[in-house]
Amino acid sequence: MKNLLWLIVGIGVGFIAAHQINKTPEGKKFFEDVDNRAKEFSNAVVDGYRAREAELRAAVADAEDVIADLRSKS
Repeated sequence: MKNLLWLIVGIGVGFIAAHQINKTPEGKKFFEDVDNRAKEFSNAVVDGYRAREAELRAAVADAEDVIADLRSKS
């Protein structure tokens, strides 16, 4: 229970510190940079996911074609 209290206090202090830092021009620039990097990262993850999904769908379609060919030969 004590650890949970420290966690909540730490989150609160971090939030207050970030809010105070964001009031300065350097802080705004820092948080904008962090936000841009996070967006770039999430876009890269989404792009990678979509590319892999397309690869897997193509592989499944190829496997279905092979199975259909094997069934027609039987």
